[in-house]
Amino acid sequence: VQLQASGGGLVQPGGSLRLSCVASGSIFSINAMGWYRQAPGKQRELVADITSGGDTNYVDSVKGRFTISRDNAKNTAYLQMNSLKPEDTAVYYCNAAGRLRGTYYRSFDSWGQGTQVTVSS
Repeated sequence: VQLQASGGGLVQPGGSLRLSCVASGSIFSINAMGWYRQAPGKQRELVADITSGGDTNYVDSVKGRFTISRDNAKNTAYLQMNSLKPEDTAVYYCNAAGRLRGTYYRSFDSWGQGTQVTVSS
């Protein structure tokens, strides 16, 4: 399974960006999709994730500012980021976990390549 993330860039504090993550391959189902981020010198952290049923989870620092959503038919997840702060600067990675098509419906857990988000004036 391949994940293609896009939508990062440079934005001023208070601005907005929308990240997209498209999963492709022999996918039978995707249970959960999530966005993680890693700032220089820091560990990767979960930003938000969403189940196939639409249940969401956010790290406290982005609650009320970020919204995760997904289009199950397109195997795509989105992260709408509003009121961005300099501390949101990081490489953002998408993740997807689910089952592959095939006799045994093997599980997969895949990562995208990362997209840089820089919040600076």
